[in-house]
Amino acid sequence: MNDQSLLFDLPGPRARRRERIGNVIGIVVLVALGAWVIAALAAKDQFTAARWAPFLTVSAWTDYLLPGLWATLRAAAVALVAAFVFGVVFGLGRLADARPVRWISTVVVEFFRAVPVLVLMLFFYFMFSQASFVPATSAAFWGVVTALTLYNGSVVAELVRSGIHSLPSGQREAALAIGLTPARSRRLIELPQALVAMMPAMISQLIVALKDTALGYIITYSELLAAGSLLGSAKANLIPSLIVTAVIFVALNFGMSWAAQRLADRLSRRTSEQMSTVTGIATAADVADVPTPA
Repeated sequence: MNDQSLLFDLPGPRARRRERIGNVIGIVVLVALGAWVIAALAAKDQFTAARWAPFLTVSAWTDYLLPGLWATLRAAAVALVAAFVFGVVFGLGRLADARPVRWISTVVVEFFRAVPVLVLMLFFYFMFSQASFVPATSAAFWGVVTALTLYNGSVVAELVRSGIHSLPSGQREAALAIGLTPARSRRLIELPQALVAMMPAMISQLIVALKDTALGYIITYSELLAAGSLLGSAKANLIPSLIVTAVIFVALNFGMSWAAQRLADRLSRRTSEQMSTVTGIATAADVADVPTPA
C-alpha cells in the first residue's frame, strides 16, 4: 500500500483529469499575465537598448550595484550569525530546568517575535544615532543588524525549541543511560538532531532575513535595493534597475539555499554517525548490566 493512501484517498480518474485541467488553466493564466506585463512594459519603452545600456558600463556596477550588494551581504552575514547564536541560546533557555531562565527566555523570544522588523530598525537606528559608542555613520548598519538579529533570532529560538520537542523520547533516554545530564543531552545529542530536522524552516527564515535587509532603505542604509533605486534615478531607467536588483536577490537566495542544503546533508550524516555511536555505547552498557547465569 502506498504511504500516501494511509493519509488520504488516492484520486480517481475523474479527479486526476480535473487536476490536469486545473494545472493547464493555471499555466495559461500565468503565461497570459506575464505576456500582459511584458507588453505593458514594452509599450512604455522599458525594453529599449537605451534603458539597458547603463548595465554594460563599469560605473553602474562599481558606483551603485556592487557597493549595494556588499552592504547587503555584510549586514546579512553579521545578522545571520548573530541570529543563529541568539536562537540557540534562547531556544535552549526556554528548555532550561531553572524556571527563571525559562521565563526570561520566553518573554524575550515572544516579545521580539511580535514586534515588526521595521519598528525594530527604526527604534535601534534612532537609539544608535544618539549613542556615543556608535559612530554616526554606522548607526544605520547596526540598526539593521540588531533588528534582524533580534527578530530572526527569536524565530530560530522557537524552531530550536519545537525541534527538540519533536524528537523521540528515546534520544534523551539513551543519553541519560550513558551518564549525560539533561543539559548535556540537550546540547550534545538533541540540539544537533533538532537543527538538522528544522533546517528547511531555518533556511526559509535566513532567506527572509536576507531579503529584510532591503528595509534598511527606510533608515538610509545603502543596501542593494537603495543602490538600484539610485541607479534608476540617475540613469532614468528605474524599472530595468529594479528588475536587475530582483535578479541579483533571486541569485543570492538560490545560492544560500543551495549552500544551506549542502550543510544540512553534511550535518545529517554526522548526526547519524554520532547517534550510531551513542546507541552502540548504550547497548553495550545494557548488555554489561545483564547478570550472567550462575
